[in-house]
Amino acid sequence: MARLAATGAQEDIRLYLAKLVRRYRSSDPVLAAKLEDALKRTAAASGRGAAVLRADTGSTLRSQAIPPVDRDSRLSLVRMFDDRGGIEPPLLPADVLSQLEAVVAERRNVELLERRGLRATKSLAFVGPPGVGKTLSARWLAVQLAKPLWVLDLTAVMSSLLGRTGHNLRSVFDYAREQEAILLLDEFDAIAKRRGDDSDVGEIKRVVTVMLQEIEDWPAKSMLIAATNHQEMVDPALWRRFDAVVHFQNPTQQSIASAIRRFMGADADAFDRLVDPMAWIFSGQTLSDVERAIGQLRRRLALSAITPREALQAMLDERIPPLKKSERLHLAIAWAQSGVFSHSEINEITGVSRDTIRKHAGPANRVGRRRRK
Repeated sequence: MARLAATGAQEDIRLYLAKLVRRYRSSDPVLAAKLEDALKRTAAASGRGAAVLRADTGSTLRSQAIPPVDRDSRLSLVRMFDDRGGIEPPLLPADVLSQLEAVVAERRNVELLERRGLRATKSLAFVGPPGVGKTLSARWLAVQLAKPLWVLDLTAVMSSLLGRTGHNLRSVFDYAREQEAILLLDEFDAIAKRRGDDSDVGEIKRVVTVMLQEIEDWPAKSMLIAATNHQEMVDPALWRRFDAVVHFQNPTQQSIASAIRRFMGADADAFDRLVDPMAWIFSGQTLSDVERAIGQLRRRLALSAITPREALQAMLDERIPPLKKSERLHLAIAWAQSGVFSHSEINEITGVSRDTIRKHAGPANRVGRRRRK
């Protein structure tokens, strides 16, 4: 401890304190309590926050050591999410949500599985485009299992120095294993490329070897999740090590409508009749796109003396032009059937003629007739 203090290695001092707390917790609880108090004070002084994680019951779950850092940059190698106070479930297709719920059920019935000679899923691969809920799903899993989530920070882990990236990875794996946490390797393809890829130097090949060993030996008390947008770039040997692969897709119309209602927050009632027609606008887009657009819509509504329909109209003026002809027709039919806009208004917004709208959606409803009067 004196040598660490002499070199000014504050992060290493806190890490060593945390190890001492765990070492003496059962043999000398009084000393462990004093050391833990010192650890809390050093963490607070450095702005790192409390050093003890608590479970939902309020009892101490596990003394949380300071996360590992890169030796040169002193950047933390992981980002932490502790959502055990609660988080909304991800908006996912039924089959994907069912897969995740099955994993939770396994982890909650580990002893039952072990009595039958089986083991619960301990490693998952999430595959899908950006913005479809991979990270949020990992956070939701962590909440269901009452565990923190550590996310690998690639900007800190990757190093130009020979051997340093592999060393950083091992530090993260050891830390997550020690904390019995859920570790998410986001953008997995960046550090798990095919070893036959001639464009990569030998360092990446060594990193893949490290991960092969870690995934194989990953403990049952923790969970390892790898997320990627490019499955084809990942070394095939790594995929074979994962217990299950979950494929995420762009949301359905129903998922988009549910997302709009959630993202509307306090304005949900004002837009209730507009939600389903609005969902057509975001067809083929991710829920991240939807959340961003709805946030912009709500800010416009809050800062301007306009009605919900006028706020929606402004958003439509910005988003309608890129739509294909077939998409405009679907949108026009949906609005005509909902009664949100008259046929004349739909024609002005989408460019679809009133005769075409009438042909596919039937006569104008009361909203349209009342506007023509």
